[in-house]
Amino acid sequence: MDTATPQVTSRGTAVLEVSDLVRRFGDLTAVDGVSFAVSPGETYGLLGPNGAGKTTAISIVAGLLDADAGTVLVRGDHMGPERVAPKRHLGLVPQELAIYPELSARENLMFFGRLHGLRRGELRRRVAEVLELIGLADRAKEPSKKFSGGMKRRLNIGIGLLHQPDLLILDEPTVGVDPQSRNAILESVEAMSGAGMAVLYTTHYMEEAERLCDRIAIIDAGRIQAEGTRSQLIQIVGELDEIRLAGTGDLAAAAARLQALPAVHKVAEVGRGLTLQVREAPTAVAGVVTTAGGAGMDLTDVEISRPNLESVFLHLTGRALRD
Repeated sequence: MDTATPQVTSRGTAVLEVSDLVRRFGDLTAVDGVSFAVSPGETYGLLGPNGAGKTTAISIVAGLLDADAGTVLVRGDHMGPERVAPKRHLGLVPQELAIYPELSARENLMFFGRLHGLRRGELRRRVAEVLELIGLADRAKEPSKKFSGGMKRRLNIGIGLLHQPDLLILDEPTVGVDPQSRNAILESVEAMSGAGMAVLYTTHYMEEAERLCDRIAIIDAGRIQAEGTRSQLIQIVGELDEIRLAGTGDLAAAAARLQALPAVHKVAEVGRGLTLQVREAPTAVAGVVTTAGGAGMDLTDVEISRPNLESVFLHLTGRALRD
């Protein structure tokens, strides 16, 4: 899969185009030739472990850092630390909380809204809309220092949304939050993308990337190792689905019958059962169960597992995503 040039999806002209980005810190090359594009209504994920270069890359995209080489275009306009116009199209939600703890949720939003140039009725309307979206309308008057970590994260996201940016950049927005708040954050991201906003989302959580992202770039050691939809990335591994059958009876006879099924690539006896490598396990499982039972196997459990982004990352880098 070619990752050398930014791709524009069928959703329309790219909001963000990143080309051959390089950033060095002394002898360390933190970002090494990174290219990608994000279109309206698309959630694009940068998936990789801590230290992979994700935060450095989006800091350059947001105009907080200069690149040593490469270009960033936002709505066709060159981005950089001294550039103001393209930053108007961005909403940035950093890893570190950017809120004032003594101010309430509403006061924080009002303050940052004014910095974005919102005034009077428009500002009040947007603050009310954002409070509802992030689930803090009923706590709007409380000082944010009293909020849980998840609530503070949601307020952080709300600040990035106030001015209705064309591109929202979220850098590990669910780190350290409780499961309920995490799910609320993910639902908010899904709603924003569904409403047409372009979203650039960095994470080291595989399940978040699989749930949210239309396309994913697997990044490690500052380089994009592969890019595509979840299905396209899974194809890189070339792994088949796996069905594990636990049970008793004539396992050898069952294995022989199962091996003859068109969808079955390989059958092996493992412990007190059989493990099958198959194509499209959800479709094949009914026939597998029927065949195994007909061959004299008494099933006690059936389990399906499918290749995921963790296996892709392991295949590309030789190590697990969380190493």
